[in-house]
Amino acid sequence: MTIKITKKITAYSVAKNKEEAAEPREERKEKSNVVHMHEKVERPDMLLGSTYKMKTPLSEHSLYVTINDIVLNAGTEHELRRPFEVFINSKNMDHFQWIVALTRIISAVFRKGGDVTFLVDELRSVFDPRGGYFKKGGKYMPSLVAEIGDVIEHHLRQIGLLKDDGPDEHQRKLIEEKRAQYSKASSKASETSEASQFPEGAQLCAKCSTKAVIKMDGCMTCLNCGDSKCG
Repeated sequence: MTIKITKKITAYSVAKNKEEAAEPREERKEKSNVVHMHEKVERPDMLLGSTYKMKTPLSEHSLYVTINDIVLNAGTEHELRRPFEVFINSKNMDHFQWIVALTRIISAVFRKGGDVTFLVDELRSVFDPRGGYFKKGGKYMPSLVAEIGDVIEHHLRQIGLLKDDGPDEHQRKLIEEKRAQYSKASSKASETSEASQFPEGAQLCAKCSTKAVIKMDGCMTCLNCGDSKCG
């Protein structure tokens, strides 16, 4: 719709939406000063970090994964801890080139900001054509890269970027009851292997990739995540 102005313009102002108009000026200024993670954020002299040890059957020497975090808006209600860079070290030099390349790419994604949790699924979906292995605790790792993804997932949960989607209180109680029942029903249940805390002979769980599925009361049940064919 066209409006014809017939009078002389003496003043003007920019129209604001209702939310912005109702918001106090000081509060708007505070929000504008909130720093979000992006590639132009400069690296401070000191970063908080965690180092994780990876011992795999693929190598005689352990791998050490270090993830350093940056704290944004420290001391304010908008304080956030976000991953900034990753380093992987080992005495084994067989995988040196691709490990250096992987750490640089992951670090670049971290510094880019936004949702970086997709890295976990991408890394954990890498399969070794020679076959995977079971790590301590009975969890299946399809490749060395997948275990690096598993470490990153653990770290993101530690700093609150990923929420723990494990069993709730009711499921944990049910799992403990199932373990107790299995221990009473089988004298061999207490003789677990060194690599697993679950009964020897347990099958691989399709949901959590852990050798913890046993048959209880005619139903296949996972003693790690609580997944059951009987619901």
